[in-house]
Amino acid sequence: MNKWKVAFFALAGTVLFAILLVVFLATRPVDDVNVAKSSAGESESKGNVLVVQTTTKELESISKKYLKDAAKGSPLPLDFTIGDDIQLRSTLTVFYTEIPISMNFDPIVDEKGNIILKQTGMNVGLLNIPPETTMKIMRDSVEFPSWITVNPNKAEIYIDLSRINIASGSRVRAKELDLPKDKILLEIIVPGE
Repeated sequence: MNKWKVAFFALAGTVLFAILLVVFLATRPVDDVNVAKSSAGESESKGNVLVVQTTTKELESISKKYLKDAAKGSPLPLDFTIGDDIQLRSTLTVFYTEIPISMNFDPIVDEKGNIILKQTGMNVGLLNIPPETTMKIMRDSVEFPSWITVNPNKAEIYIDLSRINIASGSRVRAKELDLPKDKILLEIIVPGE
């Protein structure tokens, strides 16, 4: 065999190995995620409670600021819109090709006033990729703050509002998220003296 045939088969084998490796990594099972538990003192409302009503557009503006701050230097740029549901859009670069990713979520307020974003839909270009894999790629590619937990196995994102410190030790707790009716109620707990 001449050297060109050997080089061709070596290159073809390398490309085939790379493709098989990408398929294997994209389809392997996802590890379980442990959601950080709030301490008992954080979930109780000690102090003065202010109830704030806002709209989806105002919440979207606040969310975009926090998401941009959290994703600085990340290889996966994120865009976030709130309408009748919450939509997270991004692009993933694979072999010099940008693939659009779009995920839809319905927000649920848990008993502690934290938010669970439950995935309801997903599009990854024209590819048929399981939602768990897409969320695993997002979890591994984006540097989220400690109060956001991406759980690919449950197809959800947990936002622990009790761990967000705002001015003067105040805390935020969700009370109601009714996006279709454009009604969002948040409680701001200001520490008492």
